[in-house]
Amino acid sequence: MHKDEMILISVDDHIVEPPDMFANHLPRKYLDEAPRLVHNEDGSDTWQFRDVVIPNVALNAVAGRPKEEYGLEPQGLDEIRPGCWQVDERVKDMNAGGILGSMCFPSFPGFAGRLFATEDQEFSLALVQAYNDWHVEEWCGAYPGRFIPMTLPVIWDPQACAAEIRRNAARGVHSLTFTENPAAMGYPSFHDFEHWKPMWDALVDTDTVLNVHIGSSGRLAITAPDAPMDVMITLQPMNIVQAAADLLWSRPIKEYPDLKIALSEGGTGWIPYFLERVDRTYEMHSTWTGQDFGGKLPSEVFREHFLTCFIADPVGVSTRHQIGVDNICWEADYPHSDSMWPGAPEQLDEVLTANNVPDAEINKMTYQNAMRWYHWDPFTHIPKDQATVGALRQAAEGHDVSIRALSHHDKGSRGDALHAAARGNSGA
Repeated sequence: MHKDEMILISVDDHIVEPPDMFANHLPRKYLDEAPRLVHNEDGSDTWQFRDVVIPNVALNAVAGRPKEEYGLEPQGLDEIRPGCWQVDERVKDMNAGGILGSMCFPSFPGFAGRLFATEDQEFSLALVQAYNDWHVEEWCGAYPGRFIPMTLPVIWDPQACAAEIRRNAARGVHSLTFTENPAAMGYPSFHDFEHWKPMWDALVDTDTVLNVHIGSSGRLAITAPDAPMDVMITLQPMNIVQAAADLLWSRPIKEYPDLKIALSEGGTGWIPYFLERVDRTYEMHSTWTGQDFGGKLPSEVFREHFLTCFIADPVGVSTRHQIGVDNICWEADYPHSDSMWPGAPEQLDEVLTANNVPDAEINKMTYQNAMRWYHWDPFTHIPKDQATVGALRQAAEGHDVSIRALSHHDKGSRGDALHAAARGNSGA
């Protein structure tokens, strides 16, 4: 398959939320208390909510910058591509990158919406619902067929969380972002079945995928406090192995044959060994630990429940049959530094070609699996011949994708503070 013939749907991208996102969706009585974007004297922008200040507005939203400017900047909206936070520009960037569809994780509220958990549960619920309404109606609704809608959970209340899942499923949302480790955030773990049961019920009843994103508990990596940033970056995707193990050995996997879980931004190269290890564990220890998968191996059960994703990952692509081709999706990770934008089709094609991946398997991993898992069909809005890499790039002709310096602020004490924040709270 020529790269221009590929159809690309990314199951992991990110939004930098615009400053007016609450204006049309939060009840008037709460508007004065809502999180607000503040432009500071030093030129930076910060989201502020009560006594919480998010250290920078766009952690690692570095698409379009030279690698010398990668890192924890940018610190202001003037330092990022407009496509990070303006939906019209995002679609132009998607076209230029040959990307048909995108599922976008939140930024400032945290991947599991922890920022919105206050002592006033009515206010907290209003914030979650306002965010979800903005995301579904304004961000995704602006361009039908371009975004897989995803909503935040009501993480502090499983009953309210279930109701919100059902509310959004009624309007076509089959994706929920969640934490990979609720216990690390002060909530019961995945092993407390009764606590989370209303959520499991709602997910299964509505065919909604639970997306556990790396770093969503606030812990990107557990390492030495003085370790270089390279250690954390190296470990990021592999840290999701703990969530995979927790969930695979948990009761919901056995109770709900149709439960679907995505290991978002977790990569795939580690999975063959993980599956080998869980089968070995089951064989050697299930008689005394009491585990029972109903006559199946844990690796078989994994393939029934888990979706994985990759950016390039040559090792994962080469071992795709050990993972399960039906369990793999592609991701772009725009606008973060792991993203291959705008050259994703070229780099992806290089990996696929090197591993002699046949067209049928390419189609599964690049778009068909995403459509099936998330019950999302872009072709009801966009003809298939206009959805390819080549067609989208032709539509984006003239759109500026040049790499250029965007930083306007000096590094120094503020940069050190951001470094510390990333270690302790990134994605939380």
